[in-house]
Formats: sequence, C-alpha cells, structure tokens
Amino acid sequence: MRLTGLSRTVLADPTLASALADVDTVHALDLTGPRGLRPFVVEGLVASGRTVLVVTATQREAEDLVDSLTDLVPEELIGYFPSWETLPHERLSPRSDTVGKRLAVLRRICHPEEGELKVVIAPVRSVLQPQVKGLGDLEPVELRLDSRADIDDVGRRLTDAAYVRVDLVEKRGEYAVRGGILDVFPPTEEHPIRVEFFGDDVEEIRSFSVADQRTLESLDRLWAPPCRELLLTEQVRERAAALGEAHPQLRELTEKIAQGIAVEGMESLAPVLVDEMELLVDLLPSDTHVLVLDPERARSRAQDLVATSEEFLGASWAAAASGGQAPIDLGAASYRSLGEVRAHALGLGVSWWTLSPFGLDDEAGTLAPEEGAPETRTVAVEPAESYRGDLAAAIRDVREWAAQGRTVVVVREGHGSAERTVEVLGENEQPARFVEDLSEVPTGDGVVTVTTGRLQSGLFGEGFAVITDEDLTGQQASTRDMRKMPARRKKQIDPLELSPGDFVVHEQHGVGRFVEMKQRELQGAVREYLVLEYGAAKRGAPADRLFVPADALDQVTRYVGGESPSLDRLGGADWSKRKAKARRAVREIAAELIKLYAARQATKGHAFGPDTPWQRELEDAFPFTETLTSSPRSMRSRPTCNASSRWTGSCAVTSATARPRSPYVPPSRPCRTASRWLCWCPPRFWSPSTSPRSPSG
Repeated sequence: MRLTGLSRTVLADPTLASALADVDTVHALDLTGPRGLRPFVVEGLVASGRTVLVVTATQREAEDLVDSLTDLVPEELIGYFPSWETLPHERLSPRSDTVGKRLAVLRRICHPEEGELKVVIAPVRSVLQPQVKGLGDLEPVELRLDSRADIDDVGRRLTDAAYVRVDLVEKRGEYAVRGGILDVFPPTEEHPIRVEFFGDDVEEIRSFSVADQRTLESLDRLWAPPCRELLLTEQVRERAAALGEAHPQLRELTEKIAQGIAVEGMESLAPVLVDEMELLVDLLPSDTHVLVLDPERARSRAQDLVATSEEFLGASWAAAASGGQAPIDLGAASYRSLGEVRAHALGLGVSWWTLSPFGLDDEAGTLAPEEGAPETRTVAVEPAESYRGDLAAAIRDVREWAAQGRTVVVVREGHGSAERTVEVLGENEQPARFVEDLSEVPTGDGVVTVTTGRLQSGLFGEGFAVITDEDLTGQQASTRDMRKMPARRKKQIDPLELSPGDFVVHEQHGVGRFVEMKQRELQGAVREYLVLEYGAAKRGAPADRLFVPADALDQVTRYVGGESPSLDRLGGADWSKRKAKARRAVREIAAELIKLYAARQATKGHAFGPDTPWQRELEDAFPFTETLTSSPRSMRSRPTCNASSRWTGSCAVTSATARPRSPYVPPSRPCRTASRWLCWCPPRFWSPSTSPRSPSG
C-alpha cells in the first residue's frame, strides 16, 4: 500500500516490535502510546497474520480510522460495522443503509470465501449490543451479468429480504418491477441499480440517478443484502400472533407482524420473536485480536449506554401500557457491559489488547500491578507538535530533525498540497522529494520525504518524525467528510427540542404551533402524539388541533422563517397557495437564469493561462462530491457555459421559502441578481461585461 514503508519505520520501535512478536502468547495487553500509532498497530497485527476487531469510543472515530487505514491495509480487507442509531428497546427501526452495512460485514465474516476481512472496525456501541443469531448466514439477492433468473422469483426474494415494492424507486430498501426491468436500491449502494431481463437472461446491469433516471455506469452484478435484521419468517409471524393474544397491549405491533407487514420499531421485540441472540465477538475467527482504542473513553461510553438502555427499558411503552412492570422480558437485547464482553471474548480464546494515550507516571509505574491485571507496555513515541498554521516553526523543526539524521516524512492530504510543500521546503534551503508510493522504507539522508495519505496525527520517535495535515493546520481536512454521497435519511424533528409556542411545518397541513406531547390510549395501546395547533375554521371559534403520531414525525419540520407566520387552517387552501406562490417564484428565477446564461454564452470570454501548482492544490481541497458538471477539473474541457442544458448543475437557487442547497464549488464569485437568490458562477466564465445587475438596478 501507499505508506507501508513508513509503517515498517514506526513498527521498528523496540516496544512495538516485542509486542507484535508476542501476539501468539500474550492474550491480554495494555499498550500506551499516542493517537497517531493506531493505524500502524492495526497494520502490524494484520501483518502478523491476525484478524483484528478495532473498538472505538465513538462512531466518528471509527469512520476516521477506516480512512486512515486505507493507506496501510488493502481497502477490500477492511470492514466497517456501524451501530444502530436507536436504542435496542426503542420503538424505532435503524436506517436501512446501516442495516445493510452491518449485514454485509457479518456475511463476509461468516463466509470468508465471498471476501475475507482482516480488519473489522466498530464503535463500542456495536460490540455491546446483542443481535439476532444467524444474521451472517442470511443470503443476499445476487444477480450477475449473463446469468439466468426469473424476475418474479427475484421480486419475491427481495420482499422476503424486507424490501418494499413501489412504483418508482427513490429510497434505499425499495424495488420496482416494470415488464422486464427491475430497479433495486440496495442499502449498501450510493445509487439504485437497474437490471434488464431478456426472458430469464440478465442482459444488462447498471446504476442510475434517482433524480432523472439516467444511467451512471455499467456494473457486473447486483448484490442486495436484507434491509432489516428481523425478517418476517413464518416462525416470527406465528410468535407475533401468539404474543398479541397473550398481551393485547402489543397488538398494534404484533398484528401487522403476524400479517407479514414490516412495522417501525418491530426490532424491539426481537428477544421474544427469535430463539437466540449473540454478540459480534461470537462470530469472529479464533485468531482474532480485539484492540480497544482509548479504553477509558470506551469504558465511560459503555457505562452511559448501559445506564440509558436500562432506564429506557424501565420506562418503556410496554411498562407504561401495563401500569407497572413490563409484561415481557426484553433484557436479552440490552447492552452488555464492556467487562462482560471482555470476559466473554477471553473465554472464547480471543485476545484482548488496548491502546491508550494515557499511561502511568514514573513513580506509579514502579508499583506492583494488581493481581489479574494485564501487562502494560509504554511505547517511546510522542505525538507530533500541533503548529496551527505556524509554518515557519514547522519548517524550523523539520530542518533541525533532518540535520540530526532523523527520517522525516510529511504526509499531506492532496497531491497539490504535497507538491507545494516540496517547493516551500526548497525555498527554505531544505532538500525534499515527493514520493507517490512510499512502499519502501524512507531513509534519513537529510532529505525530507513528502507523500500523500490520510493519516490524521503525526508521531515523533527515536530516529523518525511524521507530520500530517492536521498537525500543520490544527484542523482536519474537510474533504474527509464529503468524499461520499450523503446516506442519511430526512432530518426528523426532535420533540424534546420543541417548546410550547414554537412554529412547525407539517408536510400536508402547513404552518402550525406546537402545543405539547401527549399520550392517548387507542384499542388498548398507548401511543405518543405531537399536538399541533392550527387556525380556527370559523372566526371566533377555538383553534383546531392536529395529533401527529410519534412514528410520523418525518412529516414535521421546524419553521425557519424570519418573521412570525400566520397559522394555516386544516383543510383550507392557505398552505396550497403558499406552495404555489413559491413554485411561481422559482420558475421566474429559472427564466432569469436562462436569459443570463444565454447572454454569457454569447459573450467572448477571457483565455486564462495554464494551471499552476496553486490551482492543483485548490482542486485537491474541493470539499464536495465531484460530478461531471460541478468538478473544477471538468471545467478545463468546457470552453463555454451551456445555459440551455446545464444551468441546473451550475447554479444554486434559493427562493424565499427554500433552504440554500449549493452543489457547486467554493472558489467561485457570488453574483447577486435579486434579493432572494444567489448564483455561484465559475471564475473561468465570468467577465465584467456580463455580470448581473445589482439589486438596485
């Protein structure tokens, strides 16, 4: 991989080398070292022939570690096992994309012939939560090019895998059938996939855009894992029906489950609908090494999760409906403590190591360890200094280290930044070379090695120094967060953040005022409702109220307008008129934009010179997902801006009632043409003669 040579330099530390030499004999070990050691220790364990389960305190740390590891371990050997966004007993289901990623990892763990995993990265929340036994054996729906399959049979398999059949695929977990065309949106994919059949032959597989249904690229196969971790098998349906008979207060859920209808929050009943639950460590191979990063934070996070889960279970809807204790035992799905998981893993023969940034001081280190406590080893490596933009100090230190004969490596996020670093060091009389692939061990010959990678934190050890982008600037690069397409579902309102009197907007009924959260009993079941107040139907009459169920909060958003709005009337035409007015305003803006771009296209532009290293550095820092119409690199081949066909891809229109959505580049000139909208214009196609008029003009 790109930084394997640097990894060999770091792992040559005597403490790390001895620890990795003892992987077969030391099953419990506490390592103390800086944060920047994390990806190198993982790579060292993989190189020793071990499968590694990396446990982080938070989900963000897990995602960042996945990015950093791709420069040291082949990406196809790394699996990310996310946690649910909901509590085990909460009446909400996890997102389909989260479930798809989890099931894809479990499938590869249980069936390595389909793609072996050497590193599984999971937040502590995923490690503590029991899951339905046998998820790793669930077969995904798979179709390959030129294979044979019956389209009706494929549709039944997708339904059994908790996919929802619709007329037009728009969200993950949906599929549609039109003649010999099958559209599927697997939860693990960035875009939906279209499969064309000729009889029973799979003739073509390609991804397409949800917005315009246009083809994006051809594919070799469709791989669609289930969308839920609780599938409605015959056994689950029978148990749900029996559970509803025994506990009438649960019929709202159990009746739909018994009919084969997936309902929100049905996973909370998993302990009584399936035979057995299991932990993630139960599925890992016997040669697995568990590596807990920052164990104190992970332990604190685990304690908070366990306490919150127990508190939620004690005050759950089941207990509230019965007026006392919960009528059924759901404790099998509760979070386990980190100590219980550790003891269980060691009992299975799995090694349990930790890597902590904090260690004992010299005086405490002389004390005898407690009986049964794991061995502690401190790595003689320190974190690199954070310069926070002070490049002069960074250059001074780099020159000093190079003069001392240390191996100095500077890891930048993009090629442009790396090439600029070589230039700056050269201007300051420090020899430097840019190395694209640092697969060989760098040498301390007085020349600084500059390369690219995604390491977050630098290191300073005996004979070497590593500096990263984060050390130089004091902040993480924004590109790390925006490399992938957004996967989150629509932002739902949080009732706990609302205060009585706050204005909200219902998707169907318009602007209302929040009153309170209220419980109501219906057919023996108690449900939570959001009470909204709307305008009176008649003058002098009391205001109307709308009760929105807690499982329909996706239709309600907070009002974000600047002024105090008037309340709409239920069943009235006020809300429809507001939306129609906004649509007319958007159409007017679109017409003005087309005229504006037509004028620009007819005007002769200015020919700029060739790109400089500064331009390439700017392109590497482009913080959005690159497309054919918005990437700075794609502008090189477009001498003009086609107003008739590309204005929607080049401009962000903000109407009086819409939220700004900018798919365009930051290095652009804002041209204000009206008080209600803003157009980001590419600097290459801007000229003063065609600039829009000012608001006063």
